[in-house]
Amino acid sequence: MNSKVTSTVLPVLFGFFVMGFCDVVGITVAHVKEDLLVDYSKDYQDTLSNLIPVALFSMFLIFSIPTGILMTKIGRKKTVLLSNIITVFAMFIPLIEYSFEMALVAFALLGIANTILQVSLNPLLSNVVSGDQLTSSLTAGQFVKAISSFTAPFIAAFAASYFNNWQYIFPIYAVITLVSTIWLYFAPIEETISTEKASSFGQVLGLLKDKTIALLFLGILFVVGVDVGINTAAPKILMERCGLTSIEAGYGPSVYFALRTLGAFMGAFILAKLSPAKFFKISMVIAVAGIVALLFVETKIGIFALYGLIGFFIANIFAIIFGMAMQVHPDKANEISGLMITGVFGGAIIPFAMGLLSDAMHSQMGAVIIILGSAAYLLMASFTIKIKQKASSETVNEDAVLAE
Repeated sequence: MNSKVTSTVLPVLFGFFVMGFCDVVGITVAHVKEDLLVDYSKDYQDTLSNLIPVALFSMFLIFSIPTGILMTKIGRKKTVLLSNIITVFAMFIPLIEYSFEMALVAFALLGIANTILQVSLNPLLSNVVSGDQLTSSLTAGQFVKAISSFTAPFIAAFAASYFNNWQYIFPIYAVITLVSTIWLYFAPIEETISTEKASSFGQVLGLLKDKTIALLFLGILFVVGVDVGINTAAPKILMERCGLTSIEAGYGPSVYFALRTLGAFMGAFILAKLSPAKFFKISMVIAVAGIVALLFVETKIGIFALYGLIGFFIANIFAIIFGMAMQVHPDKANEISGLMITGVFGGAIIPFAMGLLSDAMHSQMGAVIIILGSAAYLLMASFTIKIKQKASSETVNEDAVLAE
C-alpha cells in the first residue's frame, strides 16, 4: 500500500499544489499596480490592475466544457500534463518581459492551464483512490492547494530578499511545476475508460432554466468573487490604510488563506454534526458582519483579524453550494459539475467591478463595497434556497424549492 501511495497517489496530490498557483494573482495585482501603472492616471490604476484576475478567471468560462470534451479523447493524465506544460510556459513570461501587457498574457495562459487542471485532476485522483478513501483524498488535495495559496506571499518575499526581485517567484513556480510533470509522467496510473458522451455547451447551459440551479450557479459565481476579491484587495487595503509596502502587505492574503485552510479543516468536523444549510446561514451571517467591519477598520491588527475571520467562515461555502446543486438533479451530476466549475469565472467579473468602483471613489472602499454586495447575495441565498428531500434516506428529490 505504501508503494502504491508513493508511486500513484502522491504524484496526483502534488498536482493540487500547482493548482494553487492561481492565487498568486492577489500579490501580483498589488505589485503590478505599484511597478507598472504609476505613470497611468490614478483614475484607472485599480481598474487596470484588476484586469489581471479578469484575464485569469475568465478562462474558466471559456475552457471548462471544452476541457471535458478533450479529456474524453486524450485521457485524464495527458490532460493534466498538458495543463502543466502551459503553466511552465506562462511562468517564464513575466521574467522575459515584465510589462502590463505581458502580465495579462501570462495570467491568461495560467488561467487556461488552471482551468484544464481543475477539470481533470479530481477525476484522475479517482483512478488511483477509490471507495471510502476518495472523499478524504479529495479533501487532502484541497488542503495541499490551500498550502500553496498560503505560501505564495512568503515565496514572493523570499524571492525579493534573496534574488532582489519578487518576480523570481514565477521561475520558482515553473520548477515546481516541472517536478510535478516529471513525477506524474512516470507514475504508473491505469485510467478507467469513460463510456459517457461529453456534454455539449447547450446541454450544460440548458440547466440554467431550472431556477434553483440558476440561483446556485450565481452562488458559485459570487463565492468565488468574494474569495478572489479579498485576495486581490487585501494587499491594497493594507497599503492604502496602513502605509505598508507591497511585500509587507502581501501577508494579508496569507492570513486570509491560513484561516481559510483552518476553516476547511474544521468544517469537516462541524458538518458532521451540523446540517450544511444551517452552517451556510451561520457562516454567511458572520462573514458579512466581518466585511461590513472591513469598511471602517483602519488598524493593521484589526484588518488582519478581519481577513482571518472572513477566510475562516467563507472556507466551506463553495463546497456547500456545490453539494446543494448536485442534489437538485443527481441524475445529471456531470452536467451540473461542469456548469458549477464554469461559475468560477466570477473571479474575473467581481474584481473588475471592484477596480471600477475603487477608481471612481479613489479608495479601496469601493472594492469592499463590491465584495459586500457579493456576500449579501450569498447571505440571501443561505436563507432562501432549500432542497426538498425524499422520504427515503437513500434518494434525493430532483425538485428543489425556494423558501417563500
